[in-house]
Amino acid sequence: MTNVQVNTAAKPNGTAHENKLTFENQVIKKIAGLASNEIDGILSMSGGFMSGLTNLLRSTEDITKGIGAEVGELQVAIDLKVIVEYGKNVPAIFQDAVSKIKKAMYDMTGLEVVEVNMHVEDVMTRAEFEAKSKTGGNESSPEELRVK
Repeated sequence: MTNVQVNTAAKPNGTAHENKLTFENQVIKKIAGLASNEIDGILSMSGGFMSGLTNLLRSTEDITKGIGAEVGELQVAIDLKVIVEYGKNVPAIFQDAVSKIKKAMYDMTGLEVVEVNMHVEDVMTRAEFEAKSKTGGNESSPEELRVK
């Protein structure tokens, strides 16, 4: 859980007290996940090298899968593990992710995103992604799904 100092005020007797707003890490990860869900070119968030393709339907998967967050009192760092669409400009996708995550995080929490790291775990064509989405991606290992 993280604490964000919102306001410091004096009590009627003259002593100071602090008001705090707190966010669970899961909330921070969910905001980043929802923001990244809007980015064209990211097919799926990946839960790790071996489990990254078990559920490829982004709309039904755990929105925090493939997202790590280090949260301080006023700042946050985000790590993303993604599967991107073949033929898309990955640096442009990354810049879009950084921009959208920073804006969503600040607008919703007041936290400053000081770092976004994106690790591309796989590249797939849209057709390959949709085919794996229909079958759940369970019959092939990540190595077999890599674009050759």
